[in-house]
This record gives sequence, C-alpha cells and structure tokens, in this order.
Amino acid sequence: MTVVLITVDTELSALLQQRGVPPAANLASSILGETAAGAYGIGWQMDRLEEQGLTGIFFVDPLPALVHGEGLVADIVGPIVARGHDVQLHLHTEWLQWARESPVGGRRGTYLKDFSRADQHVLLALARDLLIRAGAPSPVAFRAGNYGANDDTLAVLAAFGIRWDSSVNADYLGRACGVSLPADQHMPVRHRGIVELPVSGIQDRPGHFRPAQLCALSAWEMGAALGHAAEAGHPLFTIVTHSFEMLSRDRSRPNRAVMRRFATLCRRIARDPRLAAARFAELDAEAVLVGNRPRLGPSALRTWARIGEQAIATWRYERQLRPA
Repeated sequence: MTVVLITVDTELSALLQQRGVPPAANLASSILGETAAGAYGIGWQMDRLEEQGLTGIFFVDPLPALVHGEGLVADIVGPIVARGHDVQLHLHTEWLQWARESPVGGRRGTYLKDFSRADQHVLLALARDLLIRAGAPSPVAFRAGNYGANDDTLAVLAAFGIRWDSSVNADYLGRACGVSLPADQHMPVRHRGIVELPVSGIQDRPGHFRPAQLCALSAWEMGAALGHAAEAGHPLFTIVTHSFEMLSRDRSRPNRAVMRRFATLCRRIARDPRLAAARFAELDAEAVLVGNRPRLGPSALRTWARIGEQAIATWRYERQLRPA
C-alpha cells in the first residue's frame, strides 16, 4: 500500500495584500476561489475529495492574523475541521511587513530560513498558537511558505514535538529551500530530529525533476507517477496544490484544465486498491522510512503531451479576454 498525502497550501495572497485588496476580498479569492462562474477554492476541493471518500491535508498559514485579526484565520480553519479534513501548519513570513506589532523586533525576511533560530522559534510558536486558537487541533506537521525552511527550522519543530515536515521540494533546494538534503532524496527520511517528507515528483526529462503539483504535472504524468510508486513499493507519495490553484493566474475565472486534473487525481487514488489517502495522524514513521527508491523516469511522449495540453490551457484560461 502506498499512502498518498494530498496537501493543499491554504494561504491568503501577500500580493493582493500589497495591492490594498481588503481581507474579505482576499479570502474570497485566495481561499474560497470565488469567481463570477462559481467558487472553486477549498470548498470545491473538499467536495471532490469527499465524492471519492478521500481526506485532504490543508497546510494553513495563520500569520495574516497579525494583520487582520484572528477571526479571519478561524474562518479558514473552521470549515476544514468541520468537514473532517486535516489541518496542519504553514507559514509565510512576508506578512510580518504589515504586522501591527512585530513578534521579532521588526525583523523581516522573504523566507523563514532568513531568520535566526531564535526568531524562528518565536515565529513558529506564535503560528502554532494562532492556528490552535483558530480551531485546529495541535499541529503535528509543517510546511514552510515557498519551501523556505532550513535545518534550524527542523530543529525548532522537533523541539516543539512536531513530528513531520514537508518543506523540501527538489526544485527549490539551494535557492528558497535551505534544508541540507540532496536533490535526489525524495523518500521520507529522518533529518535533524524530524521526519522529512519531500514533495514527490518525476523526471520529465533526463536529470530534471518536476514536482507532483497539480499545475506542474498532467493527469497522465500524475497517474503514471502514482502507478510507479505503487509498483516500486514506495510507502508514501506527497502531492501539492494550493487553495487558489483551480483559478486562472489573475483569479478571475476557473482554470478547468487544472480542475479536471484534481478530479481525475481523486478518482485515480480512490479506484486503485494499492493507494490510500491519509491524514498525518494515520502515518507510521517506521513504516515510511524505507530508504530512497527511484522516481519515475522520463518519457518524451508524456512530457510533450503535457506541454501541448498546457499550451492549450494557457490560451483558454490565461489570456486576457476582451470586454464584451
């Protein structure tokens, strides 16, 4: 059995905040996915998961509470918990620039790794407490915003008793991500006192990693990667999407190509007896620590099919439409 973690980075947009968009409108766009055609955010994602009997994991960023109050985060967490999905901890340090009172003496950084270990301790403790006050159970897992963690981050998490981290994405290592793991480490591994669950992915061409993210892989590639993981005995496969990823980049309309991928993914997991979606509470650390095994290798046919599919989707859903 290969356990599949369907993870959703659930976050308000710092860019919309910078543009002066009111918090309610930011919530409607970034979390609820509201458009003139309907809502395609976390509610739509939970609908698709539940249709197939699956559970999602929502990494929620509570730091906007420093700017807009804790009630806004409760509005995000409440529906997820009420529907029985998993809520875990996420953190985007960009929000510190708008905080009414800085918890770290006014220091700022694009990534969590930009802060000292002492500052990271303050920020992570605050974020954990904000998430719990918003109605979430005490978190046991974390993912840094923009994958911007380092080894200090993992050490602080371990000190808090948080057992799992998923801040490593091979596409970000050496840039935003400062965790000291090699780029070919894609299976769960114990590191700095915590179990690291790198974002899964494939080689889409020789020597090139492409993450298992909804906007990055076609349904064909994702299905092939899941099938490979099951056949090769991978104990875990970690998938990433975002609360706003079903929308066009300007958030004005649904991107039905990505929506089809999400729905197809849910059906694929539900119908394959070798796969099972899970919450973090259902994971066994010893069962997932089996050593590294190969990723799915490249296929020119799959890669070119995805490039063509995405070109069509970009033309359909991302081009600027002329007013009627």
